[in-house]
Amino acid sequence: MPKRKPLVIVTRKLPDVVETRMRELFDTRLNLNDHPLSQAELINAVQTADVLVPTVTDRIDKTVLSRSGPQLKLIANFGTGVDNIDVETANARGIIVTNTPGVLTEDTADMTMALILAVARRLTEGAAVIGSDQPWTGWSPTWMLGHRIYGKRLGIVGMGRIGSAVARRAKAFGLQIHYHNRRPVNARLEEELEATYWESLDQMLARMDVISVNCPHTPGTYHLLNARRLRLMKPTAIIVNTSRGEVIDENALARMLEAGELGGAGLDVFEHEPAVNPRLIKCARAVLLPHMGSATLEGRVDMGEKVIINIKTFVDGHTPPDRVLPNMI
Repeated sequence: MPKRKPLVIVTRKLPDVVETRMRELFDTRLNLNDHPLSQAELINAVQTADVLVPTVTDRIDKTVLSRSGPQLKLIANFGTGVDNIDVETANARGIIVTNTPGVLTEDTADMTMALILAVARRLTEGAAVIGSDQPWTGWSPTWMLGHRIYGKRLGIVGMGRIGSAVARRAKAFGLQIHYHNRRPVNARLEEELEATYWESLDQMLARMDVISVNCPHTPGTYHLLNARRLRLMKPTAIIVNTSRGEVIDENALARMLEAGELGGAGLDVFEHEPAVNPRLIKCARAVLLPHMGSATLEGRVDMGEKVIINIKTFVDGHTPPDRVLPNMI
């Protein structure tokens, strides 16, 4: 008698090739209209599914997990970060949590460099001129002046996979690489990047021309860049965040941009997504994107393949390769 396929519930629309393969391998329920699930719908899903495949938009907290049925044994997150999941509660209930590390590194690093250039060279301001109500009157030697990034100092907050990929790109653009991390990276990588390690985040912030936020969101990094730390930055410095919005105190950042106390900001993530702080929207020197850092077809397919491997490995009776434990966060 053939073995019963596990019931896998997917909370959001995934690329067709990923959904097709999941349906071949598992008893898969898809979200065809891609609507974000309500808490009640998530509770229904955890009461029914053998495996749940949520995304960053799904809050799988203690309230949801406390209602999960005994059959739910795996949460295979479609995403690198797991701050949307109460991993400790899941672990206590015997539910394995996995993620999709590594596959979005290059895409996110590309977007980080794009934002650095966009803010420094005022790309969105310039693009808005074309086709606006006030016609472009032609080139002028002092109009729409930005800043050269070549030769500037870049401070990377979080020198993991993505931070290191940003550093490699930035070095090719002629930026001097500095970084703050829980510990120094290995000597070979530091030598390759000609990178300077700062144990003190405060000291690094005060000396940089550009800050790139690439650390994960954890309880320890919530508002890591708070009002006090943001005030340490040079008034000409720019800050770019492609990590998680909660790492920066958005209200403090907005106040400084409004007062001209920072050179600019490039944000792909926000503290209360999908809501965006209206004060940031009004800041001319803020380039804001709707969480597009990992939005490539190649990246999304790679994420889906990771999810499938984690589920298949678990179903076959083995520990999934991308298991996340509470002590890893």
